[in-house]
Amino acid sequence: MSVIPNLMQTRAQAWLNKADLRPTRQRLALAALLVGDGENRHVTAESLYAAAVDAGEKVSLATVYNTLRAFCGAGLMHEITVDGSRSYFDTRMDNHPHFFWEDENRISDAPAEELELARVPKAPEGAQVTRVDVVIRVRRT
Repeated sequence: MSVIPNLMQTRAQAWLNKADLRPTRQRLALAALLVGDGENRHVTAESLYAAAVDAGEKVSLATVYNTLRAFCGAGLMHEITVDGSRSYFDTRMDNHPHFFWEDENRISDAPAEELELARVPKAPEGAQVTRVDVVIRVRRT
């Protein structure tokens, strides 16, 4: 049985409505865990799956992956790839850099106002730059 409060479910429903996504039971549950408290989240599919199980939701890891990809495709989240095998999903949609904490395998927001990019290369002919992801690797000393 789900333990997700009604307010979180209401916020999740509104979030899905912004993108005209059909509110399936799984999408509502995962959206509530992502945005139900009004805060931005950085998650992996595995961490969201664990949170869903802890909340009493019956959902598979494959469903979590598919749902996160659907949320990204609908413009509700961004996927941040740290290396070829590790992806994080971010509910904060403005352009901003991230710190990747190598010793903790997590990301956090970095202060965008401190980042200066002098120039971005021109896109190849017939293409356009849609976003630039900046991941700054850090380790505690």
